[in-house]
Amino acid sequence: MELNKDKLMSDFKALIGDAEELFKATANQAGERVAAARQRIGESLEEAKKTLSDADLLLEKSREAAKRADLYVKENPWNAVGLAAGVGLLLGILIRRS
Repeated sequence: MELNKDKLMSDFKALIGDAEELFKATANQAGERVAAARQRIGESLEEAKKTLSDADLLLEKSREAAKRADLYVKENPWNAVGLAAGVGLLLGILIRRS
């Protein structure tokens, strides 16, 4: 699954790069419709870059959190077992009431 996420992010970055090249290549094209399309594409590219940047940051933070959780469980296995049992008990009670 991690490989699929990395592949998707890589493909998305390549798509943005290709769109930027196309955007630059059409800079000499004239016409009102072309100008309007270029403006929309430019705005979409900026939004895509921001989204990609946010996704990269979120992915990195989630990886770091997973590493910290793994380290905590390895250092405190009984605390982790107790916490999991408590959460399971709470979920069981809530489901039973439904």
